Amino acid sequence: MKFKFLFFVAISAMFVACKSDQNSGPLPYLGKQKMVDGEATKHIIPDWEYVNQDSLSVSNKDLTPYIYVADFFFRSCPTICPRVMKEMKEIYKEFEDDQRVKLVSFTIDPKRDTPENLKSYATNLQVDTDKWWFIHTEKESIYDLANEYFVVAYEDKDIPGGFDHSGKIILVDREGHVRSFSEGTEPETTPKLIADIKKLLNEEFPQN
Repeated sequence: MKFKFLFFVAISAMFVACKSDQNSGPLPYLGKQKMVDGEATKHIIPDWEYVNQDSLSVSNKDLTPYIYVADFFFRSCPTICPRVMKEMKEIYKEFEDDQRVKLVSFTIDPKRDTPENLKSYATNLQVDTDKWWFIHTEKESIYDLANEYFVVAYEDKDIPGGFDHSGKIILVDREGHVRSFSEGTEPETTPKLIADIKKLLNEEFPQN
């Protein structure tokens, strides 16, 4: 538990530092660089392949034509998830007609959040599931994946709902780099993320 707390503090500090340089120029690349064959490489989301709310196989490679916004949640969450999903819905509405933007929500409770239940959840949200995927995977891999998106997620039977996780909403570019984020539990941060999405669209899809 102490390690997870320290990890969360370190990641939060990194995000704060990066956000301070985000007002001018291109969006920063978030995450620590790694040395590969003597060259510094940017953090990148590793390959994943899971199933969505329609039980169809989908992967990060399917997202390469788009930029996307991601979060981690579970349907029965009694605490932060409804607030985070409200902000995700605001982002969805802002870019609903922009085919260059996708949304992806990963459940951290795959036992209860089956594809069928995720489909029902999406229906209740009244969203287009071609644009907004709800992803189901094995529990053994979802927490490691969350870390790659700089989201803390783990089981804790002593807290309401049985899971603890942060409510960050993450912006990812077409190459899998994390470029910005908002705090889904803080609605006042959503307009800044929307502005960052528009900035990244201009960067990734320059006008001829």
